[in-house]
Amino acid sequence: MIEFVNFYLFPALAIGSIYALGAVGISMIFGILRFAHFAHGDLMTLGTYGVLAMAAIVPINPLLLIPFGMALTIVSALLVDRYFYKPLRELPTIYTVISSFGIALVFRSIVQLVWGSQNQVFSTGVKPPLVLFDTFRVSVLHLQAVISTAIIAVLLHYFLTVTRTGRSMRAVADDPELAEVSGLDTAKVIRWTWIIGAALAAIAGTFAALNTSAHPNLGWNLLMPMFAAAILGGIGKPMGAMAGGFIIGLAEELSSYHWIGDDALISPSYKTAVAFVLMIGLLIFRPQGLFKGRLL
Repeated sequence: MIEFVNFYLFPALAIGSIYALGAVGISMIFGILRFAHFAHGDLMTLGTYGVLAMAAIVPINPLLLIPFGMALTIVSALLVDRYFYKPLRELPTIYTVISSFGIALVFRSIVQLVWGSQNQVFSTGVKPPLVLFDTFRVSVLHLQAVISTAIIAVLLHYFLTVTRTGRSMRAVADDPELAEVSGLDTAKVIRWTWIIGAALAAIAGTFAALNTSAHPNLGWNLLMPMFAAAILGGIGKPMGAMAGGFIIGLAEELSSYHWIGDDALISPSYKTAVAFVLMIGLLIFRPQGLFKGRLL
């Protein structure tokens, strides 16, 4: 039991936190702008390298430098939306989707051009885990990721349910035509969608890089599990996306536990496939997701 909690449950929650933060942006962009943003993973990578660049200049805890990565992703997302996605909004959605693939390649190429293709780490050495009750051992980074995600979830829920802008975003997601006729500022809603999605992408990417290492394919490798999380929670449902992220993270990590006998139930090399199986199964049997989001 102790082994299960220390080496499977805690890491699963940390991975789930990363998926949850990344999936929120994917879900909100699809819910409001009506297209699958395949550049979201590379936007995450760009923010991560923004934090990494500042960490090389200012030798403090990288988590304190996340605002620099957030600023980079927010500015990049707003510029891309203004000059690439906005002119395509009146065209069929497939044009914007294909454009997002191109933007993903642009972001990845910028990272490779500026920072190179090799793996980079924020710090070297092994940090001792935090020991709780003389029994449980949890990585400080994993604990920070889970607590940060919980705080962000509360703040995001408050923003979407209490503030005027948040309620406008929900209205546009439910019925954009009616929202526009009602006089809501859809341009402002779109800006806030990119701001929130890009900021959370930078946070997720930084936690992912701190957990392993930073490399140009960091966000791209996480893109499909994040899409699975967004679909699982219900497209257009940010809180559902967060819940979906934790479910996908738990399913991936716990699938490699030796539930039967001494061998892993599923080899760790194939645990990523668990996210795809859950996504495909949900699309077949409950396409609106657990929180009844928009149909794809």
